[in-house]
Amino acid sequence: MASELRVLGPVELQVDGRLVEVGHARQRCVLAVLLVEANRVVTMEQLLDRVWADRLPHKARPVASNYVSRLRRVLTPADDVAVVRRGGGYVLEVDPEAVDLHRFRRLVEQARGSEDPQALALLEEAVGLWRGEPFAGLETPWLAAVRTNLERERVAARLDRVDVALRCGRHTEVLPELFALADQDDLDERVAAQFMLALHNAGRTADALVHYRRLRARLIEQLGTEPGTALQDLHQRILDTDPALTPPTSGTAAKPQDPVPQQLPAPPRWFTGRGTELARLDQALATQPGQDPPSSDTGSEAQAAATVVISAIGGAGGIGKTWLALTWSHRHLDRFPDGQLFVDLRGFSPDSEPMPPTTAVRGFLHALGADPGRIPVDPQAQAALYRSLVTHKRMLIVLDNAADAAQAAPLLPGGDSCTVLVTSRKTLTGLITRHGAHHLTLDTLGDDAARALLTRRLGAARVAAEPDAVAELVGLCGGFPLALGIIAGRAYAHPDVPLAEFAADLRGLGVDALEDDDPATSLPTVLSWSFRALTTQQQIAFGLLGMVPGPDVSLPAAASLTGLSLPRTTRVLRDLQEASLLNRDTHGRYSMHDLIRHYATDTAHRLPQDVRESALRRAVDFYLHTAHTGDHLLDPRRHPLSLDSPALGSHPRPLPDPSAALAWFDTEHPCLLAAQHTATTHRWHQAVWQLAWTLNTFHTRQGHCHDHLTVWKAAQAAADHLPDPAARAMAHRLLGDAYAFLGQHDEAIEHLHQSLALAEQHHDHTNQALAHRTLARAWERQGDDRRALEHATHALDISRTLDDPVSEARMLNNVGWFTARLGDSDQARDHCRAALALFHRHDDPIGEAAAYDSLGYIEHHAGHHEQAIPHYQHALTLYRDHNDTFEVANSLDGLGHPHAALGQHDQARAMWREALELYRDQGRTDDAARIQRQLDALATHPQSLPTSGVDR
Repeated sequence: MASELRVLGPVELQVDGRLVEVGHARQRCVLAVLLVEANRVVTMEQLLDRVWADRLPHKARPVASNYVSRLRRVLTPADDVAVVRRGGGYVLEVDPEAVDLHRFRRLVEQARGSEDPQALALLEEAVGLWRGEPFAGLETPWLAAVRTNLERERVAARLDRVDVALRCGRHTEVLPELFALADQDDLDERVAAQFMLALHNAGRTADALVHYRRLRARLIEQLGTEPGTALQDLHQRILDTDPALTPPTSGTAAKPQDPVPQQLPAPPRWFTGRGTELARLDQALATQPGQDPPSSDTGSEAQAAATVVISAIGGAGGIGKTWLALTWSHRHLDRFPDGQLFVDLRGFSPDSEPMPPTTAVRGFLHALGADPGRIPVDPQAQAALYRSLVTHKRMLIVLDNAADAAQAAPLLPGGDSCTVLVTSRKTLTGLITRHGAHHLTLDTLGDDAARALLTRRLGAARVAAEPDAVAELVGLCGGFPLALGIIAGRAYAHPDVPLAEFAADLRGLGVDALEDDDPATSLPTVLSWSFRALTTQQQIAFGLLGMVPGPDVSLPAAASLTGLSLPRTTRVLRDLQEASLLNRDTHGRYSMHDLIRHYATDTAHRLPQDVRESALRRAVDFYLHTAHTGDHLLDPRRHPLSLDSPALGSHPRPLPDPSAALAWFDTEHPCLLAAQHTATTHRWHQAVWQLAWTLNTFHTRQGHCHDHLTVWKAAQAAADHLPDPAARAMAHRLLGDAYAFLGQHDEAIEHLHQSLALAEQHHDHTNQALAHRTLARAWERQGDDRRALEHATHALDISRTLDDPVSEARMLNNVGWFTARLGDSDQARDHCRAALALFHRHDDPIGEAAAYDSLGYIEHHAGHHEQAIPHYQHALTLYRDHNDTFEVANSLDGLGHPHAALGQHDQARAMWREALELYRDQGRTDDAARIQRQLDALATHPQSLPTSGVDR
């Protein structure tokens, strides 16, 4: 037939094997209604009721007419199907044989009037038309009612087929199906009768009698009744070995043939996204060792006959492994004409041990029609028989929820014609290395796919009505399909509850908000199954990693946290990674999905308090001591702190050179901030202050102004609990400096005066000089250069009493700078040249850079633009050599002005554009805005450019 319209699964229209796109979900609902009523009039009132029920859209009739018109447009005369207007409604005119639903009903009806062999063939064809849940993905009350009735029809046809098959002597073939049916409904007496009869005729009379006794006990316990007369009579006839129960071996008996098992569960209704992963599975199926992948026009037979492909789909519990495997499998059923085998290996089950491979093999043998009387007793012989039965067959074998490679390996088929999909929460290294498995690690869904999942479940209108709540739900679920499914299911069950309420629950409760009575749909329970499979050491490490400061962790930091050696930590982290509870990126850093981390933290709180605190102290000491080493490499002239020894089991990282130190600070910066927060929470005041101190050089050189303020706020509060007045003075001074830079002048002056008062009270001349120097910078940012010069002069006078030539040089340069800003270029030049000489003599390249920068400013403002340029260039070279990007931006800004004054606009533009990018990266919005104005002026009115650059 040219056209094939399907509703016994997803609603589809195919023409000569080509899928015709019929639009979005609501338009498919319209098509579904017309298909169910094919060749019968559907009035407008019926259409509106069946598609929208009591939620009619605005101008419902025109909307419905528009949907029908769109449907007409996708149908052509060649499709042998048309929608026509008739009798106040619409009719879908189509050959009933082209619609799977009507063909199914015709086959079932025809089978009831046929001899057994023909009836069996008709019923098998009818049952084979089903491809999952009818109208999959569509939700209306009318379709739900039709779906329920159709399911009853399917079950009836399936049981009719079993009855006929039993009369034809094919009891062995139907036994696996009856095993499943009996498990699904253990009180269905018709199924029980079929199961008992099949067992009896397969030579397993004892099993048939045991099943009867169990059923009878359940009926009495649950319903207070005995089995029905028919089942009791069958039981007695089996006891009497009634020969009439045995079907004839000739005449009406059907010719024995290999069964075609169809064990796949229905495809997931809400599957969304995963296009990349589905494509990778397609590629794995199509690729044969030593050959090029088949071309796109290769027939399905050639593609299905590929070498065994084992796609071990890893990923944490709830990440969607089984959904992906089933979706891919159902999309490619035509490639496996010899059937599909499916088994849940229960590798991470809450209520049972993993299924032994021998049990799975026996189930497969039954499904493949192996004669029960000829199945060998020895497990290895059973596995060999299984492999023999599937050799040369084009079958799909899905091994779901494998505990490890050892459980899955015995179930791999012989030959090269089958395809195998294995899902597991572990990386099945044994399958990958010994059996050449194609490994596919499943990650979380992206934001777009997550939003699409919610839209499919809840409808576009509800999702569009609360965009902020949807965005928050997507973010909190972090792309975890099970989490999204739980939230979507609850929201669907409560259509009147705003999505914002579900977001608030998830925000407040974290993973606990995803608890559910059904263990299979409860994220905490699903994660607990993985947790219970860990060793004690792995469980402790998992919990502690949930508490680690920062968003991720390096191997050395993890070793300090756990207190294990580096080799042992490597093994534990690898085990957690293989269990899909931990991720490792390409840079060797480890992290957890937010929901898994929340669960890990919950498990950590079951550990003794001293174990948790000791672990965090080791981690904080790792960051503190490594940062102290790094800070000394970045600024060797800075007086080092006197640190206590790190906690036992902490492994601070040695850093070989300044470049390695800067790279470490860049990478670990979020973790260092989190480590200080951890120390603050535990009132480890000394560590809080010391961590701020070790971050100071990195923060100032890299322009982390807001982080600089945050860490010194914490450090100043902690310093109040310390006995050292110098620590308190320094904390107030550096906090004041951070406030000043961010334009919060009053707060800056308050803290700087407190710093100066503490230093004077304790006769601390070093901190007095530094406090005056910082006050000078604060007043400069307020535009009061004269008051700034007064403080800079005080700082210089004090520094000359300290026998510290580098400190004196810094103060000289500051005095020179402010003198220049007040217009005295000659005196400013003398001060800055003297500072440069001291810096050079005492090997302080950052100091030299500052002096050169000041000299560039002086020469430019003195009108000596050609002399200013090399000074700025010297400063830039030194700042770049020491990765001081904060001052690089300032010097670039300054260098642009003499270039502009000389008419060298291209050079000025290049300097300012680079400075602009650095200012933006550093969050220096005022400086960025000023540079942008300079660039704009350079493009339009270069003569109006300001003559000065950034404040220092």
